[in-house]
Amino acid sequence: MGQWILIYHLFTRYRPGTVVIWAGVVSHWVLDWITHRPDMPLYPGGPKYGLGLWNSIPGTLVVGLTMFAIGVWLYARTRRAWDRIGRYALFAYVALLLAAYIGDRFSSPPADVADIAWSGVVAILILMPWAWWFDRHRAVQ
Repeated sequence: MGQWILIYHLFTRYRPGTVVIWAGVVSHWVLDWITHRPDMPLYPGGPKYGLGLWNSIPGTLVVGLTMFAIGVWLYARTRRAWDRIGRYALFAYVALLLAAYIGDRFSSPPADVADIAWSGVVAILILMPWAWWFDRHRAVQ
């Protein structure tokens, strides 16, 4: 992952963006350490780490929903809706993501890799453009 941060920096020379991407990568590893079972090495062949929060559905829900709520709160505080699309499309988006997250926690594992791939296709073709659309109807506060 580090090579992509370096490539981004070499192409953009945008230091604040590079720092944000780096912080995202580091924080993602910390969150993975909390959720994964001990299966994550710091380096190839090294000792493996993980606290295994995924083994507890209630624990996963509490942590995941708390992070989700904080993220939505931060976004809503920094981006003000300037029309109905900005207000209601965000509300619908958050409701759909919340329903999908809770539903996922209580569903059976995917039957095959194609099921996992379809969730990626939906995210790229529907969820990302939807977020872009309603964000264009919100302004920085």
